[in-house]
Amino acid sequence: MAFDVARIRGLFPALGDGWIHFDGAVGMLVPEQVASAVSTAMRAPVSGPGGAFPASQRAESIVTAARRAVADLVGADPATVVLGPSSSVLLRRLVDALAERWTIGDEVVVSRLDEEANIAPWRRAAKRVGAVVRWGEIDIETCELPAWQYENLVSARTKAVAVTLASGSVGTRPDVPTVIEFAKRVGALVVVDATYAAPFVPLDLQELGADVMVVSAQAWGGPAVGALVFRDPELLERISSVSLEPNARGAARLELGAHPYPLLAGLVASIDYLAGLDDAATGSRRERLVTSLGSAKSYQAGLLAQLSTELRSLRHVMVIGDAMRRIPSLAFTVANKKAPEISEYLASQGLCAFADDGSGGVFASLGVAEVGGAVRIGLAHYSNVFEVNQLVRVLEELR
Repeated sequence: MAFDVARIRGLFPALGDGWIHFDGAVGMLVPEQVASAVSTAMRAPVSGPGGAFPASQRAESIVTAARRAVADLVGADPATVVLGPSSSVLLRRLVDALAERWTIGDEVVVSRLDEEANIAPWRRAAKRVGAVVRWGEIDIETCELPAWQYENLVSARTKAVAVTLASGSVGTRPDVPTVIEFAKRVGALVVVDATYAAPFVPLDLQELGADVMVVSAQAWGGPAVGALVFRDPELLERISSVSLEPNARGAARLELGAHPYPLLAGLVASIDYLAGLDDAATGSRRERLVTSLGSAKSYQAGLLAQLSTELRSLRHVMVIGDAMRRIPSLAFTVANKKAPEISEYLASQGLCAFADDGSGGVFASLGVAEVGGAVRIGLAHYSNVFEVNQLVRVLEELR
């Protein structure tokens, strides 16, 4: 495997701004090939689909290419890929459609590890129909999400189980296959959010066994486009349609309005970028994605281990959680400092990182607000050892 971070950094013009970017958890910088794909598509004549002329056929080709690219990324059938403006919007459409068949006393299971954007649609839908929301709890010491608890969380009334494949806040990668196993025993639908895992972990929806997978292209340096991917095409036909087209079939049933064709062209380019992370990768795009993301996973694991070890060596810094399986994201606090102070100080030293006040999501469950919140660090494909060392050096001086 050949993960050349110097070569990868050369693909990102935005790195020339002079800042060190540890804000990858909310979306990576955009590679040049993605920006070029979007601008090229905007210059070309593109019309609505269904026409016999080139501009219309170009629109259809872009949508088809986007579905194939996402399918290659997650290991699925292109016909099951629903495209939309964001993963949050698509998830809400899905939940609202599913909730039409719920009744009072039905149950949905969510987790404390998930981001609020993954939880809110389920809570709102449950409240609307009188369903019960049950919670998968996290271990406050390690930030693990114990899978064994799901055996008791699910029941004959459970309609859906929603769980993240990785936390963008603390990095935890829970044992999702075991969660799915328990959910399937009671016939519950499983929706897995792979937004934060997708840039770093090879995905295989068929092998995982979830019913629906959610991804967001911004997480890996793509445009503002999201996708829902279904394992079984028949499930799409059983869900209520939101399309403006009365005869919409398959994925189009959950797509509303015209597609943003230039952004979809950028989506394809962003997945091609992922497939080229390892310049030694060969074969089909799917095969290159598996190889490249495997290389990225190995590289980032080493970088994260170094960062975590060095931060833990600083007595005034507390790294939150210590999960066994992780993506390259972590959060920390500094003694006697509130998170906004830390973030502002890092910015004064040329480092980008976000503060979280601890009022929502996983941090609320951990009680982080009581110590002034936490700072989130998200490594990206272009992060390197020099940047990690710089972060540690700056934090050493923050007392």
